[in-house]
Amino acid sequence: MSPKSILEKFYNSDLANDPNVVQDFFHQECELHWNSSNGFALLKYKDIDAFFQGVRASYNNLRFVHTHLLESGDAVTSRHHLYAQTIEEPDEEVLLAHFIAIWEVKDGKLFRCYELSQLADDKTLSS
Repeated sequence: MSPKSILEKFYNSDLANDPNVVQDFFHQECELHWNSSNGFALLKYKDIDAFFQGVRASYNNLRFVHTHLLESGDAVTSRHHLYAQTIEEPDEEVLLAHFIAIWEVKDGKLFRCYELSQLADDKTLSS
């Protein structure tokens, strides 16, 4: 499976409900270098697992809308928007944030990511 196919499979999986998402998609030695509106965070495998436990506790569904998904060797660059349905408001989908991420795949799993995110606001454009 190509790195782009692996990443597409990850983004299309049931991230908000699948307790195996981390073991299925992330390399044991993975690192996520994340610059967000909260500052910089370096997440490793256990941190990513804890993050998705929190996702499962807060959201019924997550949906990614990609504008770009570009593959070069073992790297895939993604520009996407994240939509969610919260447990409190299961009938309403909201735009949470915008992302640009460069993923490296190793041994068929997500190995390293450099990600930038920005929270959505009322000035957000649909593209």
